[in-house]
Amino acid sequence: MFRAASKMLSVASTTSVSRGVFLLRHYCQRTPRKLRISEAVSGAELGANIKVQGWIRSVRSQKTNLFLHVNDGSSLQSLQIVASSELNNPSLTFGSAVEVTGILKKSPHQKQPVELEADQIHVVGECNPVDFPFKIKDRHSLEYIRQFPHLRCRTNAFSSLLRIRSEATTAVHSYFKENGFVQIHTPIISSNDCEGAGELFQVESSGLGNEEDENFFSVPAFLTVSGQLHLEVMSGAFSRVYTFGPTFRAENSQSRRHLAEFYMVEAEVSFTQSLEDLTKVMEDMFRSATEHVLAHCAEDVDLFHKHVTPGYRDTVESMLKKRFPVITYSEAIDILTRSSQKFAFPTHWGCDLQTEHEKHLVKHCGNIPVFVTDYPYDLKPFYARDNMDHPKHTAAAVDLLVPGVGELCGGSLREERLDLLRARLEEAGLEDTYSWYLDLRRFGSVPHGGFGLGFERYLQCILGVDNIKDVIPFPRFSHSCLL
Repeated sequence: MFRAASKMLSVASTTSVSRGVFLLRHYCQRTPRKLRISEAVSGAELGANIKVQGWIRSVRSQKTNLFLHVNDGSSLQSLQIVASSELNNPSLTFGSAVEVTGILKKSPHQKQPVELEADQIHVVGECNPVDFPFKIKDRHSLEYIRQFPHLRCRTNAFSSLLRIRSEATTAVHSYFKENGFVQIHTPIISSNDCEGAGELFQVESSGLGNEEDENFFSVPAFLTVSGQLHLEVMSGAFSRVYTFGPTFRAENSQSRRHLAEFYMVEAEVSFTQSLEDLTKVMEDMFRSATEHVLAHCAEDVDLFHKHVTPGYRDTVESMLKKRFPVITYSEAIDILTRSSQKFAFPTHWGCDLQTEHEKHLVKHCGNIPVFVTDYPYDLKPFYARDNMDHPKHTAAAVDLLVPGVGELCGGSLREERLDLLRARLEEAGLEDTYSWYLDLRRFGSVPHGGFGLGFERYLQCILGVDNIKDVIPFPRFSHSCLL
């Protein structure tokens, strides 16, 4: 009897396990695997039952078949959905969000490697194509889609820009990590005016209860214009540091070149007395980031180089093939003075270079990036190192000028000599304000230097985009703060 009972238990257990295995296998076979569109179009799961989610980019209905192109932002390329016309419904419109399941198959058409043979299409979010500002067959300009900052990410051009921007961000961080730089999160709220231009956004509490205390921080505080001074603090303990974050300028301008909020890449290098050390980092970072973007966002970059700025790819390739030339400010003034071009702003030794001057110098040097060094001392901030080269009197400063943009990077060696730095701060009436900065020179100071790169201008440079408002997700500028 015991053996009989044991046999029955064994059979029951086997049946239970067998059914469990069967059910598990049945579950695995029937449950679709969720893929991003970029994964699906790669064909990695050919023949599999998959599920994709995204937004409809095109709809074509025939008598027996329905064709959709769906994109989820993971790539420029969309996935073609082929379904029976029985699955068609009025909600399947351009811009609507859908979830589609089916079998991923090799496409018979050469233009697309794979297609999804759908057995289910679920509309997650409807979109009225009449009210939607982007039309299915129109190629909208960057100027047009700029009117809709809450919707322009749904266009091919701007979704490509955002993927490029993301990849360029990764490339910048990778370069610094691979070259021994320590990332510093410099503050967004600051009591310093690094540039000394006075174009600051002051920070005040909207709910300050104590009227006697005028400042929340007990001192005037502003949105940062640069993380440089905070990086200089860190360069007293780390030989290589950098930061990458938002900066702010209260510049009353709506030009193609200016934003009130933009991103800066800034770096400081300790134990250096040579501008060449700085220009090497600038050039190497530019090349490394650009090569990374071209390799990882080829389709997205091609969209800009073919449809937004046709022919600009040659300019980018030329920039990467040649070393960046170096000229002094004095040589630059000589080039501008001898030029037959008429400038809106006159040129003479001691003048600040304007955008028209910078672009002319770039063209003169072969339409590739060019370094301009040793600017007049009076044009540079208090922290720029004095070259002590009277009578001209220049500072050890450098700008990187690039095609289509003009100034991309600005940097200098920092004045490490305490007596000279104190004298300049006294002259400007800033000795008390920057007493902490003088302390950096008193306690274990070393020769050092650094630079800042405008990230949006970098994107303009490699893509050929004319307006800086078209390379940032939500542009902020004078009289405009949408969303």
